[in-house]
Parts: sequence; structure tokens; C-alpha cells
Amino acid sequence: MENTLKTIRRANNVTQNELAERANVTRKTIISIENGDTTPSIDLAYRISGVFDMPVEHIFLNKNSAVEPAVKQKIRFIDLFCGIGGFHFAAKKFFDSEEINYECLLSSDIDEFACKSYAANFGKYPSGDITKIPNNKIPEHDILFAGFPCQAFSIIGLGKGFEDTRGTLFFEIARILAAKKPKAFVLENVKRLVSHDGGKTFKKILTTLKDLGYFVDYKVLNALDYGLPQKRERVIIVGALHPFDMKWPKKVASGKKLNDILEKNVAAKYFASKSIIDKRKAAHTSKHTPSIWHENKSGNISSYPYSCALRAGASYNYLLVNGERRLTPREMLRLQGFPDDFRIVLEDSHIRKQAGNAVPVDMVYEVLKNFIPAVFY
Repeated sequence: MENTLKTIRRANNVTQNELAERANVTRKTIISIENGDTTPSIDLAYRISGVFDMPVEHIFLNKNSAVEPAVKQKIRFIDLFCGIGGFHFAAKKFFDSEEINYECLLSSDIDEFACKSYAANFGKYPSGDITKIPNNKIPEHDILFAGFPCQAFSIIGLGKGFEDTRGTLFFEIARILAAKKPKAFVLENVKRLVSHDGGKTFKKILTTLKDLGYFVDYKVLNALDYGLPQKRERVIIVGALHPFDMKWPKKVASGKKLNDILEKNVAAKYFASKSIIDKRKAAHTSKHTPSIWHENKSGNISSYPYSCALRAGASYNYLLVNGERRLTPREMLRLQGFPDDFRIVLEDSHIRKQAGNAVPVDMVYEVLKNFIPAVFY
């Protein structure tokens, strides 16, 4: 591990004695850390970074040159709450582009129809309910992926640390991290998780991950900024057992447009009734062609040159292309970044739900492009 502690301390005009006092350690410990003779504990690394009010990974960097280059390794991952494989597709896209060997050792989801879609595309049926899979049945792995369901988290925040998360599906992630200690993880959830219960829920999640020994970073990202014509904001949480310098991806300058994802010849069954079309067009005139028209719960209509977020439980007429027709299954999958060779083996209603629950492939891919090298290279 390398660190920039001496440089940062001097830049902030802080003496070794002052830093030692504020971090509650001896000056000898600070000297040893600055000279590279001592690797600080995770708790101490966070105390030191807190003195300078800056991310811990900006001070302590994991640079283990003895580790075999990632291109020669096989990176093993597990895919929890896998749905139809958004994380898996993103990982495959990244690992293939870097010529890195990889293997998915376990996938898990409770939805039988999502499992059928996953199996059709990856050749292996997911293992089912993760709450029923004991630790000794979880394989050793290098990285954990999970787009865990957003729950009320009503039990979180009682001051009991790890135990607070029992009764939530986040506990299953924490349980596996505690038991298997993978080198890294990437989690995804809805944007509102960050502000739930005044931020207490999210704080408890981050505290739990840190108490398990992980360095953690997070950011709310929008799929619209990463090559997909869909406004879909999600919080991404990344973590590793060693400090890392996470550079969150910059916005993609030239991503897919609606014209790139819309099909040319669409069956009549996807068109709304004449009365719905007439009502929408009487109430709204779009400034964009093509456009996706969105009607909210109050009946207000808006349109954009991109889609609002796909929703699993939304009305069939929630989004209409040019105010006239519904999105086809292939179009919904494209909006989430799934490749055109994704095999559709179920009826439209299932694909609509599955696409609405999926993680945006292109957005996760951009995260992995920065995160994997920071942790494994």
C-alpha cells in the first residue's frame, strides 16, 4: 500500500504531533505510516482521512505490484438478486473488452420468470431465494454484484450495527460479505434510498459495510448520462477490502438516441386505442420527434427525446412512443442496455416487468471500467 499522507499533511500545515493527537494515536505511529513501515487499520485510515475531510482513498492507495495482472487472472463473481442479468451482461461486456477470464459462480433470484430469462441467456438457472442458501453453499468469490430490492428498512437504525439489518434483504449481502470476504462488491438501488428516513437508512448501510472491513464509496448516477436514452437515477455503492481511488465515470458524450433503439415495423397490438391517442394529443404537443410521452399519476403529460424510467408495475400506457404506441419488449430491453442477442422467451407482460426491474447495463459497465482496475490491477 502506498500513501500520500506526508504530502497531504504538509499541504494542510498540520504537524505530525497535531495529526497524532487528532487521530488519537502516537506520533511514532504517524511517522511509521508516512514512511510506509506500517499499514493503518481501516478504522485508523478513516480517522486520519476525517482530519483532512477528504476521501480515504485519496490518502491510502492499494498498489500491490506482487499481484498477478488481472488479464491473467480469472475473476470470479456472484450475482445476487440477479433478475434477467443486468450486472452479468455489464460484467461480461467489460471482461471481454479487457480479455479477462471470468466466471459467474452463483446467481440468485426469487422470481421464477426472471430466472427463466436468465437461464435462457446464460445457460444456468439461478439458485432461487438467497435467504435459503446457507454460507457453506456460497462459493468463494472475488466480487459480489447485487441490485438488491428497495424495502422499507423499518428495522434499520436501532443502534445494533450488523444486527440492525436483519429482516431486510440487505442483510443477506452483509451476511455473505462477512462470511466470504470477497475482495470487492458493487451494489445498486433506487436513488431515494440515499434520503430514506432522513438519510438514517443509508448511513446504517454504509456503516455496516465499513464495520465489515470494507472501504466504501457511492454516487447517484443517471443512465441518461451513460449512453442510454432513459432518465433512470440509481445509487451505486462500491467497496473493497483495501483503499482504492474511485474515479466515477464521466458522462458519455455520444450515446444511443431514441432513433437507435426504436423498431421500424411495430405490430398493431402495441398501439394505444384511438380514444387514448386523441386524448393525449389534445392535451399535449411535443417539441421532439421521436419522443416518449409520459403521463404521471396526476394526468399531466410531458414528452422528451428520451424515456422516463421504466417501471415494473406501471400502467401499460405509462410511456407512449410519439404519444401513440407502447414500447415493444425489444425496445424496453434496449433502453436498459441489453444487447439485441438477448433471448426473449417469455410473454410481453413478463419482459415489461423484468426490464423495469433491471439495472442499466451501459451505466454499470462504465462504473466497472473504473472500479475493476482500481481494485484488481
